[in-house]
Amino acid sequence: MSTPEPLPSRSNRQLVTRLVIMAVCMFGFGFLLVPIYNVFCEITGIGGRTNDTVAVIPAGMHVDTGRTVTVEFVAVVNQQAPWEFRPAVSSIEIHPGQLYDTSFYARNLTGHELIGQAIPSVAPGVAAKHFQKTECFCFTAQKFLAHEGRDMGVQFVVDPDLPEYVDRITLSYTFFIQKQPASEPAVVASSI
Repeated sequence: MSTPEPLPSRSNRQLVTRLVIMAVCMFGFGFLLVPIYNVFCEITGIGGRTNDTVAVIPAGMHVDTGRTVTVEFVAVVNQQAPWEFRPAVSSIEIHPGQLYDTSFYARNLTGHELIGQAIPSVAPGVAAKHFQKTECFCFTAQKFLAHEGRDMGVQFVVDPDLPEYVDRITLSYTFFIQKQPASEPAVVASSI
């Protein structure tokens, strides 16, 4: 005759309950981490995220003509994206509070249509909340026909409330393939 297995003790049931609750809490925390990080970056300006919609310049914003800030422009192409992508100028000297225009040139290097999206970033991170784009090609996806190239504009203003110790800002765009027509083969990067 076999002996019956003893029932789990109360302390074992409590341990299992606590472990299940802890696992659910860890999953919830992981699920909420990205939105929490996005809010944190938006509030603090850390992470270099800029506005992704049209900024409205407040009426009465004054131009600080006694201060100049160097704004550098950087263009980065995703490793597998077949684009030529570069800024029209590498840097400009600006006065905070004044509206400026510049552009980036992009060209589709393939023999078929591509749709791309530029993702902006500003360094140092503290400058991101002071760098406002009123017009930008990064607000929408860009459709390029085969071998098409064009200038894409950016209009921006740097808020005069930019901390005094910031005298150089870098605006960087990374250009990605957003989607590719289904009838076309996948684009593979080649090393030359």
